[in-house]
Amino acid sequence: MDKINLLKNRRDALLKNGKETREKISTLVDGESFVELSSYSFSRNEFYSDEEQGEGVITGFATIDGQPCYIVAQNAKVCSGGISKANCDKIAKALVAAENSSSPVVYLLESKGVQIGEGVNVLEGVADVLWRVSNLSGKVPQIAIVDGDVFGAFAALVASCDMAFYTKNACVSFASPAVLGATEKFPKTKEEVGGVKALANNGLNATVVEDLAEAKDKVSKVIEILQCDEIENGDDYNRTAPELNEKVCAKCLTKAIFDEGTYVEVGASFCPEVKTAFGTIGGMSVGAIVFDGREEGVEITANVMKKIKRFAALLSDYGLPLVNLVNAKGIAKTFEASQSDVLNEIAGYIYNTTDIKKLSLVYGKAVGMGYTLFAAKEMGYDYTAAFPDAMVSLFDTLEGAYIQFSGVTVSDEKKFEEKYKTENQDPFNAAKGGYIDNIIEPQFVRQHLIASLQMLVR
Repeated sequence: MDKINLLKNRRDALLKNGKETREKISTLVDGESFVELSSYSFSRNEFYSDEEQGEGVITGFATIDGQPCYIVAQNAKVCSGGISKANCDKIAKALVAAENSSSPVVYLLESKGVQIGEGVNVLEGVADVLWRVSNLSGKVPQIAIVDGDVFGAFAALVASCDMAFYTKNACVSFASPAVLGATEKFPKTKEEVGGVKALANNGLNATVVEDLAEAKDKVSKVIEILQCDEIENGDDYNRTAPELNEKVCAKCLTKAIFDEGTYVEVGASFCPEVKTAFGTIGGMSVGAIVFDGREEGVEITANVMKKIKRFAALLSDYGLPLVNLVNAKGIAKTFEASQSDVLNEIAGYIYNTTDIKKLSLVYGKAVGMGYTLFAAKEMGYDYTAAFPDAMVSLFDTLEGAYIQFSGVTVSDEKKFEEKYKTENQDPFNAAKGGYIDNIIEPQFVRQHLIASLQMLVR
C-alpha cells in the first residue's frame, strides 16, 4: 500500500473512532474552524488494543463566535473512557499552547476514570494536568462543559475551572455511583451522586444547560466579557424602567440594568437565593452579585459566602468590577450557622475583593453584616446607592425596635416597629452620614450605574 492510501486509511480509522466527539466539537465551534493537534497520538496498553487511535482525547484550536480558543474534548468511546498518560500529555501540550497564546480553554469532558495497566504513570499524568490547569487559572478563562459522566481524578479538573456547564445527563463525582453504592447503606442514584440534583449541595460553580448549543452561547458570552473591558452591543444607555417605580424584584432589576442579552448567570443551582452573573452595563464588562431574597432578604450562611467568595476571586483574577444588588440581612441566627465555617468564608470574601472596583445598590435590605460586607464605604465600595424604599440599618425591624425602645409591649409592637423603621432604617439616615452616595429613583437606575462605572473603570 502506498503512503497516501495508508494515510487515508489511518485518517478514516481516526475519524471513525472519534466521530461522536468530533460532532460535539462541531456544535461548539464556528464552521470548519477546528484545527486538531497531535492527531495520531496513542499509547500501548496490554489491557486495550494498541489500535485505539487518538488516545481518548481530541485537542486543537478553533474559534467560538469569532473568538480564538483551545479545545480539549474527551472521547469516552476509546479505552472505555479511561485516562492514560498519553491522554494527559496531549492535554498538557494544549494547555502550554493556550498559555503561550493567551487563549481560553474549553474542556468537553466525559471519562470513567484512569486506565488500568499504567500504574503510577497515569497518576503522574493526571497530576501534571491538574497542576497546569491550576497554574493557568486567572491567566486565561477555563470553562468545562460536562456532557456525560466524569468519574475519578478529572472531577477535580471540573472544580478547577473558572466555571462549568452541565447538560442534563451530566454526572461529576470522585467515585462512580456503583462504587459508592457498594459502600453506602442506602445507595443513591447517579443524579443524586453527581448529577444536576447534586449541584444544590456540592458547591461546584456549575450551571445547567439544555444542550451543547446553549452551552456554546453562554461560553461565548462569558469569554468575551472576561477578556474585553468594553463591548459594543447597541443597547440604549438612557433606557429607563418605569415598572421599577411600581415594584422591584431581582429579575426585573437585572433586566433593567444589564445590556440586552448579555446577562449570564453562573453557579445557578447552588444557593439560588444569591445569583452570581457576568454581563455588560453600558458596554462595560462587570460581574454581579444579586441577592434575590424577595421581601425577607437573604440571610448570610457559610454556603452563601462560599459561593460569593469564589465569584469575587474570579473577578479579581480578570480585573472586572463588581456590582452588588443588595437585599441581604445579617448572619443566620441558627445553631447550624454558629457551627459552620461562615466566619472563615466571610474573611475570604473580604480578602478577594480588596483589589477590585466595587459598586453597591441597596434595592431591598442591607441589615447588619448584610450592609457591612456588601455596601459599607469602609469595605472599599467606590460608589453606593439605594432606592427610597430600601432598608439600611443595624437590626431588622422588630428586633431593632425592642432594643432601641425599652419597654415595648406586645400591644405596642406595630407602633414602635414603624417608628424604628422611619427613624433608623430609612436610607436617608445613612446618606446623611456620607455612607450612601445617592438615593435614586428606581426607573433611572441604569443611567446612574452606567455613569458611575464610566468614572471608575475608564
